[in-house]
Amino acid sequence: MLHLIYQSAIDNALLQRISSLDSVVFLENAIFQINKNGTLNPELEQMLNNRINFYVLDVELETRGVNIAELVEGVKVINYQGFVELTENSKVIKTWN
Repeated sequence: MLHLIYQSAIDNALLQRISSLDSVVFLENAIFQINKNGTLNPELEQMLNNRINFYVLDVELETRGVNIAELVEGVKVINYQGFVELTENSKVIKTWN
């Protein structure tokens, strides 16, 4: 399953709905929640260890002035083509606003 997270406040209840082998794309202000110094860091690192893939669009980082070095280690930066490929390869897409 592909999860598209737009909401700027991400809680544990949302994270618990994401399963191993799922992919998650953080969009808009949600990218601020994947900061390596953020409160969700321990949960996000555990999810990465459970083979959940995290992605962020390069333009979202650029627009918000966020450097990849500020993000939880293991988050992959993709462009629009990579985003389209993720959506094409996912049978189920869930959006979290």
